[in-house]
Amino acid sequence: MPKMKTHSGAAKRFKVTGSGGLRRRKAFKSHLLEKKSSKRTRRLSKESAVHGSDVREVKRLLGM
Repeated sequence: MPKMKTHSGAAKRFKVTGSGGLRRRKAFKSHLLEKKSSKRTRRLSKESAVHGSDVREVKRLLGM
């Protein structure tokens, strides 16, 4: 039986924590930053957890 390949796009976007959780980076931090406040860009630069309803799908893409 062949091995399941990791989805390379998902591998670049998600990190697995030590306890098995999933982390992601927030959207809207790539361009047009001049008009966004410093407070907003600081908040967007922090990683956040993957939503519970998406965890199953992301784990499947990562081959977990």
